[in-house]
Amino acid sequence: MIPSAPKPAAFVAKGTYRRRRMRDLARAVPVIGVVLLAIPLLWSDAALNSGAIVYIFVVWVLLILLAAAISRAVSTDVATDTPKAR
Repeated sequence: MIPSAPKPAAFVAKGTYRRRRMRDLARAVPVIGVVLLAIPLLWSDAALNSGAIVYIFVVWVLLILLAAAISRAVSTDVATDTPKAR
């Protein structure tokens, strides 16, 4: 009988899991942004009215804040995981 390779663990460490999910969210932010910024195009009036401009500005600011928060979370996770040089 040939010994089989050990099975990988079914669960990963909590820190690794969260770091992977944050990176997945960082990859999804541009897609989310495109979808949210395209919503005013679906509104009934074709011309950009003041409500659509305010909506676009608010979405733009929220995307910047979301990207900054994700960047900070991912960079602090990477900084704590790397071994310190002596």
